[in-house]
Amino acid sequence: MVAWAEMARRAERWLLPSECLVCQQRVVEPDEPLVCAGCRVQWRALPDPRCAICGEPSPLGLACRLCPQWPAGIGPVQSAVFLDDRLRPLVHRFKYLGWWRLADAFAVRMAPLLVGRPDADLVPIPLAAGRRRKRGYNQAEVLALALGRRSGRPVCPERLVRCRETPTQTRLTPEARLANLAEAFGAIPSARGVILVDDVFTTGATLVSAAGALLEAGAPQVEAITFARAEPPLVGAAARLRPLTHSRWSEEPV
Repeated sequence: MVAWAEMARRAERWLLPSECLVCQQRVVEPDEPLVCAGCRVQWRALPDPRCAICGEPSPLGLACRLCPQWPAGIGPVQSAVFLDDRLRPLVHRFKYLGWWRLADAFAVRMAPLLVGRPDADLVPIPLAAGRRRKRGYNQAEVLALALGRRSGRPVCPERLVRCRETPTQTRLTPEARLANLAEAFGAIPSARGVILVDDVFTTGATLVSAAGALLEAGAPQVEAITFARAEPPLVGAAARLRPLTHSRWSEEPV
């Protein structure tokens, strides 16, 4: 049945070519996601070196300022691209406006980050029930399913649940985000490792809260992968040398 469904999908793409969701050029290859290669290549990859735990780029090898207080067992966290002005509207549409078909294009950039990682379940960050009803889908779960198809890894959304509704994280400081998410997640007991999947990494508060629940439930290690990462508002080399507080992170909604 799965084989016939895949054949039907490919035949549909050949007979009814789609358009790139960004530039509107025709996309005819059956395995090509609905953002063409020419548009995907413009998404900026994160540079090396990066923090081995939270993945923050550190061009001058400076000590990481995000994850020193994270519990043991969390990391590494990796993100495929920077969330810049070019990409922000596309991620907003994916997250809020029903453009869930973008997940395949995002997964193309994320899948190489899974090469060499230990065997583990892909677990999407669960969305609050009210927000899921309003949007009709959980963007992290759609992304995890697309990533699972490309990587061959199991997708297990049932391992992590949202225990309570929380106010929106938009415009909260990192400290307020952590407090907002306290005991927001519960996890099913399991001894298998986890790779959390989400669309955007901003301060890491959501990933840390979810990872804490999974570690308490028996996961030996919780890694994470996101499509995009918000970048701090650094201006010039001098700004990169100054220690920055968490409160200087941009908290604009995506």
